[in-house]
Amino acid sequence: MQVYSLDIDDFNEDNYTLIGIHTALEDFKLAYLLNKNLDTHFSKATYSLDFESNASFSVYNDVNEEYGFEWYLISNSFTEERINASDTIVLATETKTYLIPEKKKVDYFIKIVGEPTQETIYKTVNQIKQITQIVTSYTVEIDSLKSKQFLIF
Repeated sequence: MQVYSLDIDDFNEDNYTLIGIHTALEDFKLAYLLNKNLDTHFSKATYSLDFESNASFSVYNDVNEEYGFEWYLISNSFTEERINASDTIVLATETKTYLIPEKKKVDYFIKIVGEPTQETIYKTVNQIKQITQIVTSYTVEIDSLKSKQFLIF
């Protein structure tokens, strides 16, 4: 009788590429500009990434059936504003939560599920950099992330 064993790493979905984007744009405006410049079709997903800390990270997705890739545009931060009203002064405090805390300067991630070629990734990053409202974009080394499990959905 043969015995099969599975390693916990067999369940990890490391078959994706991650691109970090630095910009001050709102998520819907960024999705529009990416669609216009990359020939993608990002649309607001019916779900968002919600966690116990009451943080909700917006997700836009695009499925390219021709090449077999799934693209996700994911917000890296969630800002919660709390208003504390006392008798005479109204104080507002903001709490910012990050999806990937070790990459606090990244505003959005593009997750490409599948195996695009290095040339495709390089071309995509350069096209994103050409958008005037974007400060920079670059590939993110997935193995260096401590909280990469938040990107598996």
